[in-house]
Amino acid sequence: MSEGPRVGITKVAGCKRIVGGRGQGPALVSAQPLNFLAMIDPRTGVVKDQASELYGKSIAGTTLVFPFATGSSVGAYVFYSIGVMRKSPSAIVCTKADITTASGCAIAKIPLVDLPKGYDLASICNGAELYVDADQGTITEKIKSKSGDL
Repeated sequence: MSEGPRVGITKVAGCKRIVGGRGQGPALVSAQPLNFLAMIDPRTGVVKDQASELYGKSIAGTTLVFPFATGSSVGAYVFYSIGVMRKSPSAIVCTKADITTASGCAIAKIPLVDLPKGYDLASICNGAELYVDADQGTITEKIKSKSGDL
């Protein structure tokens, strides 16, 4: 993940729609795959796995960015639980969505896209405001300067 000095608006087109809809929130980026059943507390939406680079962070209201999910297909029900508890991310961006993430997003109504082939997940800045339009296959990334300018 990048936290460089880049400022401005970047639009990524050509994303693959997996689950339609739109969502917006600060990017929460993990270069590591996520295991929703083992790593996410479904009551709070907080990452509870101390080995994760997202340990202690809440996924609620974020645009969650990660390569793909691992682990049990029961992880899809974690999406449902965090949705019921209103702790779900606003949208999810993957390098290559798997069946657990896709089915979980479908039942929880979370927009989900795959990045275009060859697009480096690490180029998305952690904390940048991301707007995902899964129906249009686009992601808009807004990175403000410390003074708040684009």
